[in-house]
Amino acid sequence: MSEPVTPSAPSPSRVRARADSSVGHLTLDRPEAINALDLGMIHALATALDTWERDTDIQVVLLDGAGDRGLCAGGDVRGLHTQIVEGRAAETAAFFRAEYALNARIAEYPRPVVAIADGITMGGGIGLAGHAAVRVVTERSRLAMPETRIGFTPDVGGSWLLGRAPGRVGEYLGLTGATMDAADAIHAGFADHMVPSERLCDLHDALVTRADPHTPTELVLLFDETAPPSRLEAARPWIDDAFAADTVPEIVERLRARREPEAQAAADTLAELAPTALAVTLAAVRSARRLPDLRAALAQEYGLVMWFATTQPDLPEGIRAQLVDKDRAPHWHPASFDDLPADIGAQALAFVPDLPLWS
Repeated sequence: MSEPVTPSAPSPSRVRARADSSVGHLTLDRPEAINALDLGMIHALATALDTWERDTDIQVVLLDGAGDRGLCAGGDVRGLHTQIVEGRAAETAAFFRAEYALNARIAEYPRPVVAIADGITMGGGIGLAGHAAVRVVTERSRLAMPETRIGFTPDVGGSWLLGRAPGRVGEYLGLTGATMDAADAIHAGFADHMVPSERLCDLHDALVTRADPHTPTELVLLFDETAPPSRLEAARPWIDDAFAADTVPEIVERLRARREPEAQAAADTLAELAPTALAVTLAAVRSARRLPDLRAALAQEYGLVMWFATTQPDLPEGIRAQLVDKDRAPHWHPASFDDLPADIGAQALAFVPDLPLWS
């Protein structure tokens, strides 16, 4: 969850689902909020996938977003804030259980899912596009897992992707919330192909007409263009050095010792964020690296989400500062790593929610 959205009642009409020849086409249709997800949209997506799995005519699912700003900016963060401050933990659990089930469904779907992550694709948008069989980005793509910016931790299977990024890129992206362009997303393992935005309609037509070659990946390759050099890949020397440290304070110390301006900027960013969110995110990414599959990572994230939502003041405070009052001056508790238990990551990972994720 990432970008600000206006709370509203769930509405399945915010997802357009239609069959186009052998292609099941899903379009997130909430462009005024960069297609941010509400519970109704999650249910609508899941229902369409269930229906098409029983339809032998549907051979490919195409997922994209309405408007020209992005696929999906995340979830209803303000709605989450209201649930937390009003003590409606059961509603919070219901949302995340439905969302994570959808993330796993996309990853395990028996027909190829082709996701077009054009424009802003963050938080919940990564949960949709990042686990698809064929993940397409464009020159306009901006991908991120920015949850630490609101005192939270990457979820929707983000820790699974971060844990499998090359070197220490996962720790860097997870802790700082840095934004990736198309080349960075491909390097980090969040995307597979770059297709110019002006060719997306041609790609859609090719999927519908099923011109030779026949598989979605082969069709995407007809429009694939080599991405420019990745700035993220070029930064690997200082990223891999600094973010291999055991703790966040040690990471900051190593960043301060580097000469690269980007390393100093990363240190400045970490200095502004919630110590609890940073320490837990570091533990979560490294734990996800050892997990056997996406479902295990989602289960781990679900426990962390409910730990933050029901026991920690930083998440509602971070949302308040960034999206409600917009004073950009959060008061983290604790505000210093000196006051943070050394085993806070282990404590968070050991939390058991009242309701399990997989029932």
